[in-house]
Amino acid sequence: MLRRGRASLAFGFLVQGVAFALLVTRIPGIQNRYGVSDGLLPVFLAAVPILAGIGSVSTERLVRRVAPSRVLRWSQPVVLLALPAVGAGSTMTVLALALALFGLAVGALDASMNMLGVSLQRAYGRSIMLSFHAAYSLGGIVGASLAWVGAHFGLALWVSYLPVVLVLLPAALVGSRWYVDGEDRAPAEKDAVEAGAAGGLKWLLPLCLVMTVAYIGDSTVSNWSAKYLQDVLGSSEQTATVPYNVYMVTTLLGRAVGDAGVRRFGAVAVVRAGALVAAGGFAVVAGAPGVWAGMLGFTLLGLGLCVLVPQTFAAAGRRAHGTGRPGASDAAVARLNVFNYVGFLVGSPLVGALGDAWSYRGAMLVPMVLVLVTLVHARSFAPGADRYGGGHERPRTADVGRSSNGLRLRPGPSDGPGPAGADAQPGRRPRPGP
Repeated sequence: MLRRGRASLAFGFLVQGVAFALLVTRIPGIQNRYGVSDGLLPVFLAAVPILAGIGSVSTERLVRRVAPSRVLRWSQPVVLLALPAVGAGSTMTVLALALALFGLAVGALDASMNMLGVSLQRAYGRSIMLSFHAAYSLGGIVGASLAWVGAHFGLALWVSYLPVVLVLLPAALVGSRWYVDGEDRAPAEKDAVEAGAAGGLKWLLPLCLVMTVAYIGDSTVSNWSAKYLQDVLGSSEQTATVPYNVYMVTTLLGRAVGDAGVRRFGAVAVVRAGALVAAGGFAVVAGAPGVWAGMLGFTLLGLGLCVLVPQTFAAAGRRAHGTGRPGASDAAVARLNVFNYVGFLVGSPLVGALGDAWSYRGAMLVPMVLVLVTLVHARSFAPGADRYGGGHERPRTADVGRSSNGLRLRPGPSDGPGPAGADAQPGRRPRPGP
């Protein structure tokens, strides 16, 4: 069941990557279809992450009564169905409603799937969070490629979106049968939950800052890499599209091998290395004498930034679980997820304003300095009581949680080795069950 749960959740991450890439890479086509002016476009684009933040906060409250697996199971179809709604509409009102639906559902989806990822990592007793985000990166590459095909052949938006939805929607619903919820989400009294959330805010703040910084860096690449290469480094329009693709590929590669790095060297060392590589990437971009040096900088950015977001979610869930409060891990992940959208909202306007007022080379130094802030808070990623991620893998598991149908799960022969119970320590034998 563990393996099925991991595979189904990885597929959910992949589907989310496809859906998000299909939307954001076809923004020019959406703008043309609805006649959205350049002045009004930023309003629509900003509304999506704002509503996603609202969806994430709402999910924190919702999962006190409903399992995160159910939130994920029903929010993912909404995200997918919002795509053809965007593509088939003809009025600004339809566009606004479809994007609002997409934003709210994306917030719930992002929060719930990372909740499940954190609880599965705890069940495995070793770092697997990066593998889920690698699936998301792969989905982003697939979605961007499909969007390119649609744009290249001049397909209507709904024609580009509908076949993808018809394939992914039933597959996602079938896969949702094997989602696994964590065992620490037992119902809690409202006052206890709120007191725990208030008490936990201090330790969560450094991780919120790291999450914001990571997405400022990510949005800088996604929104400004093409313009930077073309306007500052003098590349052709065609070549200017390459940096983001290189960034996505190196992000995928970095996440694909990142879990092994966490198991070998520990989360703190991997986060520090990622921050240094990302800062080096921004420095190379800022000082690049030509196109190929700029490409190298964006390659380094993909390798550096790729580890920060998954490890930040993992650290939040791990530390919240250590408080012993029911549902604390889910609440921490939902709150942290909001700063994903904060970074997205801040990053693009920040670099644009600095580029216009100063220079785009100078503007690239600002996210470089911000990502170095991660080094100050690297100790927040220490494994603590759970031990995994610091070279201390837990060898067995006593209980891994519940499947989405409510059944209590224990590993069978096909699941392979997993962690001991939450109270297990390296060097000790797990306590026998009843």
